[in-house]
Amino acid sequence: MKHSEELDDVFAKLKHLLKDLKFGSVILVVQDGKVVQLEKKEKMRL
Repeated sequence: MKHSEELDDVFAKLKHLLKDLKFGSVILVVQDGKVVQLEKKEKMRL
C-alpha cells in the first residue's frame, strides 16, 4: 500500500470516529512515522 493510500485510510477511520463524538478525545499513536493506532475516549455529560 502506498503512503498516500495509508493516509487516506487513516483519515477515513478518523472521520468515522469523529462523526458521532460529542465530548472526548481522539489520540493518534505514531510509530516509525506511521499511524499504528487510533484511540477514542468518549465522555458523557449529564
